[in-house]
Amino acid sequence: METHCSYISYQQTGYFSKLVIDYINNDPQLQPFYNFHATTEGLQQSINQRKNFQHRKILVDQLQNQYEGLNIQSKVSSNIQSLLNKNTFTITTAHQPNIFTGPLYVVYKIFHVIKLAEELNASHSDCNFVPVYFMGSEDADLDELNNITINQRKYVWETKQTGAVGRMKVDKNLLQLINEIEGQLSVLPHGKELVEIFRASYKEKTSIQQSMLGLLNNLFGEYGLIVLIPDNPSLKKLFQPVIEKELREQFSHKAVADTAKKLEAHYKVQASGREINLFYLINDKRERIEVEGLKFKVEGLRLEWSQEEILKELDEHPERFSPNVILRGAYQETILPNVAFIGGGGELAYWLELKEVFQQANIPYPVLLLRNSFLLMNEKQYQTITALGLNIEDIFLKEYELMKRIVSINTNNKYALNGKLENFESLYDMLNAQATGIDATLHDHVLSLKTKALKKLTELEKKMLRAEKRRFAAQQEQLQKLKSILFPGENLQERVESFAGFYSQQSKAFFENILFSSKTIDQQFAILVILK
Repeated sequence: METHCSYISYQQTGYFSKLVIDYINNDPQLQPFYNFHATTEGLQQSINQRKNFQHRKILVDQLQNQYEGLNIQSKVSSNIQSLLNKNTFTITTAHQPNIFTGPLYVVYKIFHVIKLAEELNASHSDCNFVPVYFMGSEDADLDELNNITINQRKYVWETKQTGAVGRMKVDKNLLQLINEIEGQLSVLPHGKELVEIFRASYKEKTSIQQSMLGLLNNLFGEYGLIVLIPDNPSLKKLFQPVIEKELREQFSHKAVADTAKKLEAHYKVQASGREINLFYLINDKRERIEVEGLKFKVEGLRLEWSQEEILKELDEHPERFSPNVILRGAYQETILPNVAFIGGGGELAYWLELKEVFQQANIPYPVLLLRNSFLLMNEKQYQTITALGLNIEDIFLKEYELMKRIVSINTNNKYALNGKLENFESLYDMLNAQATGIDATLHDHVLSLKTKALKKLTELEKKMLRAEKRRFAAQQEQLQKLKSILFPGENLQERVESFAGFYSQQSKAFFENILFSSKTIDQQFAILVILK
């Protein structure tokens, strides 16, 4: 299947924050908040700092346990085994276990780590790099993870289960949701194929995290993607010293607060966490740990410990302590020999607050890369854009600006006044000269008249443009329909739509096109047109 891919800057889209734009442009005022640039040199520096990673045997054992019973691809098995080698490193992205992978950008994250690992393997003959998906399975925000949108239709998993979503079980409602999705996808060329992958991955009474592992293995195993479920007693044991430091000193909140205060001088910052950035995780409950005087409490479970008692609980049950967003990255970098983390704009904003947390916990801080972004469109949508006289990158403009452009390209009427007021300027210059020649104090009066007249002429221009636009009602309707599909709810497509509709049309060719068009450290927004 033929495709055409073009690239524009992230700034040009208008959808990314100043902090993100400044980061990818290496703005000097952000450099104190990270260690290494997202460059070839920065990656090499990160590789050098990870050569003393100590937990390889435990990591490999736990990965093999997690994959037990799955039809593991040879490339995944080889990548897991290679982690025993001191010269093997990971390229990591992270996300929660959204049902059926969630929004499109999750797929883009995954192919970004795959592509970067491939590129580094080609350029570093003395090292090996493997792509890793770190599953945020302890997240308890069900409303964010229980839905999927396919071709503008939203499907929601209704369940009464609570706690960490990864620990929830596949139930009859989720299986029924697959049946509903089948009704939509089965009419597409590869829809039944994808539905069968969903069914093979989501079995009744299987945990969501294990189902997600199975799904990602089915979809991306051939590319060597390793999926890591961090809700694991042996892996949590490796992070125990940092958890203990947090319980004893509450170090992370102060570290992040100090950093956030510095960032606030130039940017809008994320929340700076809590006094203790840990949850207590047991069975189907995940509740905040809070400190009151000399006591540690979990109000939601009516639990209370002294410091000595909670440290004993940590020693006996490290799996019951779950890091929140402030400590999650530190946990990830503790259990992986990681050199680069690939995340979205919001994730990068959090990570740029965390450098001091990593330093105080004595954990290496990786290179940060903004994940790849795509706008996907088919040939008909592309033809609509060109028929309207627009360039493909114009589609990111607001509807008003696009209509103004369409009208100006296609009209024969010279309605536009803006920028063509030489006679107006000359008239008022002449009036000003005559008036001030009689009385210098009349200058301000003439200037006031000019300002009022200019305002009236600007209003006239707008009325002329509105009248002209009414002659282009058909084009406006086309534009509105196109924008609603490519930018659902005025959001980027990748934040709303699932990969399922695109895969059901193209099967593995869709993945191959994304992988081929993915950038690594040269970060640009991709517009991918899928031609027939």
